[in-house]
Formats: sequence, C-alpha cells, structure tokens
Amino acid sequence: MAIRRVTIQDVADACGLSRNTVSKVFNGRGTVMEPTRQMVLKKAQELGYFVLARENAVQSEIHAQSIVLLTRHMPANYHFGTIFIPAFAAQLSRAGYTLMMYEISEEELTHGILPAHISLEQTAAILAIELFDREYTKKLCDLGLPVLLVDGYCGAVTNMLSYDLISMENLPGVRALVNHVISKGARKLGFIGDPKHCESFHERWIGFYTALTDLDITPNKELCILDADESPYGDPRWLAEKIRQMPQMPDAFICVNDYIAIHVMAALKQMGLSIPGQIMVAGFDGSAQSAVVEPSLTTIQIPGKEIGRIAADILLNRISNPSRSPISVYVKTTPLWRESTNRKTKV
Repeated sequence: MAIRRVTIQDVADACGLSRNTVSKVFNGRGTVMEPTRQMVLKKAQELGYFVLARENAVQSEIHAQSIVLLTRHMPANYHFGTIFIPAFAAQLSRAGYTLMMYEISEEELTHGILPAHISLEQTAAILAIELFDREYTKKLCDLGLPVLLVDGYCGAVTNMLSYDLISMENLPGVRALVNHVISKGARKLGFIGDPKHCESFHERWIGFYTALTDLDITPNKELCILDADESPYGDPRWLAEKIRQMPQMPDAFICVNDYIAIHVMAALKQMGLSIPGQIMVAGFDGSAQSAVVEPSLTTIQIPGKEIGRIAADILLNRISNPSRSPISVYVKTTPLWRESTNRKTKV
C-alpha cells in the first residue's frame, strides 16, 4: 500500500487550527504565539510530517497560498493596470505565489461580500485595483489579511484603515502640465474629470487648482467638466455639448486621464476647433493610444511595470512582517510633451 504524504492540512486538523496558521509556523511569515508554534511543531513530528515531506514538498505546501486581486472592472485599453498586472504577477511568481483575479459584482459590492470561490485559508494577501469603495475596503481590512490598494477611494491617503497604498505621483505631474500650457500662452484653463471618483483623480484636481492659484490665476469651475465618473465621458457629443455651455472657450484643457483627453479631442474636432492652435489638450496615464492619436497627446507617463514590481515587494514584505505600520508609496511620473500642446508662443 502506498504511504499517503502527510500535509499541512493534516497537521492543522490534528491541532484544531486553520491551515493558514500552521503555514505561518513553517514558512516563518506572520506572527504565531509561541505555545501554538510549539504545539504545531510537536504534532508535525508525531505525524511524521518532516519525515515524509521533502524540502520541495514543504515549499509546495507553503506556496499553495495565493494573492487575490479584487477589482470592479478589470483594467483594459487606456488603463496603466494592463502593464501593472503582468509585472506584479511575475514578481509574485518568482516568490512562489499565484495571482487569482476576481471582478466584484454590484451585488457583492452592495452587500460587502467576497466572490464565492475565494478561499481565505489559501489567501496570503489581497490587492485591490480599480476598487474605489470605502466601506468595501473596510470590510477587506476586517478580514485580518494584508491588504494593498493600488490608488484608492477619494480620501484613502488620509484615512486610518489598516492597509498599504501604492499610487503614482499626481500633484507634480499635473502642476507640470499646468506650467507647460501657461508657458505656451494659456491663461484660461479648464479641468475635465470627476475629482471625487478616486484618490488619484482628487489629487490631480488639487494639483490643477493649486498650480493656478500659485500663479495668481483664479481657477474657474465654469470652464471645467466635473460630473460624476459614471457620466458619458467617452461620448464626444456629450462632451461637445458641455463645452458649448461654457461662458467662454478655455485656452487649454487638463484632463484627468488619457481616455477622457482623447475623447475631448474628438469633441473639439467635431466643433471645428484646431488642436493645439485654438485649444490645447493634455491627459494623464501615458497610454499607448496617447502616442498614436492625431495630434499626439501631451500626457504624464505612469510607470506601470515599476509600480507592479514595487507593489509585489510591498505585499511580500507585509506577509513577512504583518505588524509593520501601514505605508503609502508614490512612484514618480514623467511628462511627455507632444503635439497637442505644441502651440507656438506669441512674441
């Protein structure tokens, strides 16, 4: 008769503990009370766990755990997440973890429940991207697992919930855009995007507002489109109508992301306006589309791969050091000056 290999689950069942707790004893990650640790080690020896399980078998048991990625909408097209996720997953894979991705439904969001197929005992940590709901984030933190937000709900940086946060530098990027179009002769500036949608959008609005006030230019909300993010920002006809309702035409629009900026450019073209001759447009993301649209879009490049690698390092460190104080990390962004703001300055 073949001898069945003793597993971590067998040890956990014999001790009356969760598999996650027993895994922490063997992999040295996380905090386990010393009496519990000693009980697990003793029971493992009694069951012959160390005799029957070779080192590589132990490692396979340890890394049966996964990192769970939760999102409301899987990043695609214009979103830097399409670059972030592969880099993040590759870093986790090298550490022996598997990335499991789940889209949160409206019902799950409303009732604060996890997708049905998630096994918390096999989950080492949670990553949230494009999940900008404060109450749902709080429920994730209440699970007792490491939680990392990529960006976050509006106010996530100043909240005291027990999560780590990684984002891109937003304020310096938008201030650079404002200063750039000002240097090109702009004096009337508009902002397009919902400042309350998420923390990064809010910071971009703050960057826009403070950059103007620092230059003694009074921000004019009548030249802005600040509707809720659920509004049809992807519809050039809707955008054109909102622009026509403005009391005067701005010299430049600073858009909260490339997706909106590209559709704003389409709306301006429908209105017969030239870019950048009559109005300049800038975005934020550094998406692939920003380089091929006509004219090419001035934007702020988000280093998606680098954010992915750093995010993985943050989570792996948190798994190893669960009592460490929460941190917020901002990764540097880079302006890309292109044709959409390349207006010749007046002499």
